[in-house]
Amino acid sequence: MFFRFYKSVNFKAFVRQSVCNDTSLKGLSGFFWDISKRNMCEDSKINTRILFCGPHFAASNNYTKEYLQNYPSIQVDDLPFDSVPNLIGNYDICVVKSMRLNSDLIARATRMKLIMQYGVGLEGVDIAAATNHGIKVARIPSGNTGNAASCAEMAIYFMLGLLRKQNEMQIAVRQKKLGEPVGDTLQGKTVFILGFGNIGIELAKRLRPFGVKILATKRSWPSFLPNNSNSTEATSQNDLVDEKGSHEDIYEFAKISDIIVCCLTMNSETAGVINNKFISSMRKGCLLVNIARGGLLDYEAVYNGLKSGDVGGLGTDVAWTEPFDPDDPILKFPNVLLTPHVAGVTEQSYRSMAKVVGDVAIQLQSGKLLTGIEFVN
Repeated sequence: MFFRFYKSVNFKAFVRQSVCNDTSLKGLSGFFWDISKRNMCEDSKINTRILFCGPHFAASNNYTKEYLQNYPSIQVDDLPFDSVPNLIGNYDICVVKSMRLNSDLIARATRMKLIMQYGVGLEGVDIAAATNHGIKVARIPSGNTGNAASCAEMAIYFMLGLLRKQNEMQIAVRQKKLGEPVGDTLQGKTVFILGFGNIGIELAKRLRPFGVKILATKRSWPSFLPNNSNSTEATSQNDLVDEKGSHEDIYEFAKISDIIVCCLTMNSETAGVINNKFISSMRKGCLLVNIARGGLLDYEAVYNGLKSGDVGGLGTDVAWTEPFDPDDPILKFPNVLLTPHVAGVTEQSYRSMAKVVGDVAIQLQSGKLLTGIEFVN
């Protein structure tokens, strides 16, 4: 989706007094004032500012800075979470990363034109509040940046790690044991992809050579009407999946699956979808893999499922709270693999997304169409 920004946004709403003359800011702590003064006064050539929120996913801001190093009129800053409320008003673009932008924070963003994610997840942004303040909100589609492919590969990493009992192998190495543990193969398994979007499609492509049966659910599938422009897409997806279903089929598919991979978008309808009802419908010993959002899984249901053996193993790149407590009881199970939200953090995907963010900043500054992003408001 493209958006001609200067036609849709009232730029007068973003006019503000220069921070150089705003003496009210000088009453803030020296830390805040120094940063603000540096950002807003010392380089008068800077006229577009990008804010990356928080210390996590540091490669996102580092790669964006590298991409924009020959554009001195565009400044890229990364600020700690507790500094954002006092300084967000100085920025034109906000890349939220793992920070939650509520209505109070958005109200402070008096200069903001665009809130975006370095990826696809926008569940932490109050989109209605942004809309009310005339701020556009966008994600970076995963299909063109390599992000979906990176996440799909991570899902296979979890499948193989659980099947081959990765944690037990490490114990065997330390104990100098050979030929243990006895693992299992991916070949011949039934894999249920819960949410067949960009990541699900990339995963299905990579699973085919393993000789698995692929089930997938999606709220709506492309039509097969002869004159439908989506007919090629429909044919391609049909070739990747052995059995297709809608959201109403998730319990039936869970009954016959050896591995379930959660690729759903997180929203009010999908939160906690992997709950007691879902786990009780699963084939006993089924493996769960989550490369989407931690909140899609009900913690107590998964914990109890691991304890009873109904869940044969859990591989997840996302957690219920992040950063996750390394001493959490769920990590005591030998058949649990946790990684620190790195499924999409690869050179290819992060360099590609840095280019998208950088290009958007250049386009915004020159009043051109904003490309490479998908607007949600």
